[in-house]
Amino acid sequence: MNLIKLPETASTNTWLKENCATLPHGSVALTDNQTAGRGQRGNSWEAEPGKNLTCSILLRPVALHPSRQFLISEIVSLAVVETLRELLSPHISPDRIKVKWPNDIYVDNLKIAGILIEHSISSAEIIHTIAGIGLNVNQTRFLSPAPNPVSMANLASRPFPIPDILRSVAGPIISRLSNPIDDAAANQIHSAYLSALWRGDGRQHPFQTPDGSSFLAAIHTVSPSGLLTLRHSDGSLSTYAFKEISFTL
Repeated sequence: MNLIKLPETASTNTWLKENCATLPHGSVALTDNQTAGRGQRGNSWEAEPGKNLTCSILLRPVALHPSRQFLISEIVSLAVVETLRELLSPHISPDRIKVKWPNDIYVDNLKIAGILIEHSISSAEIIHTIAGIGLNVNQTRFLSPAPNPVSMANLASRPFPIPDILRSVAGPIISRLSNPIDDAAANQIHSAYLSALWRGDGRQHPFQTPDGSSFLAAIHTVSPSGLLTLRHSDGSLSTYAFKEISFTL
């Protein structure tokens, strides 16, 4: 891990994007104060200075075709889930910690982490990926209008050392993407992702389309390319890309 500590920055993803040309695989931009953190769908990410893990990892995957880019999202999501399950296991059941498609991390119906994956891609290869991670660690009060934040400290009633969490999350991500990933390993990662899927219990849950229409459906599967397939009450299946459908709480 090539750690770059930034006392303050608008966005660690943006900083890495602007400086990645001379940085090696495994470079991590970490800050105590991210003033304009970005989340999915153009949302901002609230983070009290010095209280949370706000970082981005520069990845240069080896021999990974662009068609397999969702595998990176799965690897990053699972690294966060596995770290949280290990550290919070004395306090909550590990199976309460899940990946909300495509890559938010939830504890029950509460959001504990967000992940923003940005790729630079040519027709034949992934040139680099920047994986931004915002993990609520020691912040216990949230002031933004976000409806459902929670932190590790909220769940465990104690603080956690952020440097240790960074190593636990970033180390496996960097290591996994430092070598080629064969089909067997990719299938294993995808199976682990499906097993960790929030609301992947086969029951019907509420969803919403961009025009505001709501309906109930069950998660049928997520494809290796990241497409979400839902089963409707009449048994029919519909497949959606990111931003074509959203969960409702």
